[in-house]
Amino acid sequence: MNTKGFGGRTLKKTIRVETNDTRKPKFNLTVSGFVEKFVTITPRRVRLAGEPQAPIKTSVSIIPEEKYPFKILKVIAKNGKNIRQDLQETDISKGKKGYLLTVENLKKEAGRYFDTITLKTDSKIQPEITISVYGNIFVKKESQTSN
Repeated sequence: MNTKGFGGRTLKKTIRVETNDTRKPKFNLTVSGFVEKFVTITPRRVRLAGEPQAPIKTSVSIIPEEKYPFKILKVIAKNGKNIRQDLQETDISKGKKGYLLTVENLKKEAGRYFDTITLKTDSKIQPEITISVYGNIFVKKESQTSN
């Protein structure tokens, strides 16, 4: 069962089981449990939208849960053609250490793109964290005034 994205919530999955037992050849099996949170990422997805000549960037805070401390060792963009990323270790709040990931648009013409940033960690529990990046670069149509 993939628990990705369910941190801090209860996950419940039901499957249909077929057996050779003549008394009960088919039945539902339900598995449920609380998924502990490993990290808080805000926002969870990066959206870069605006005009090509305008600076477009956003920051993402990455806060390890106290129970599962980790360090980010490397930041890799899958494509990397349309974005630049920068990672800084920082104090997020009340002495909590975390990271601030800044993602900047590099695309100079109108269009959409998608990329994925992978954060390589020193954690055996979660050696990689992925963050989706969506870009929408557009030219505003000039408003026409009618007389």
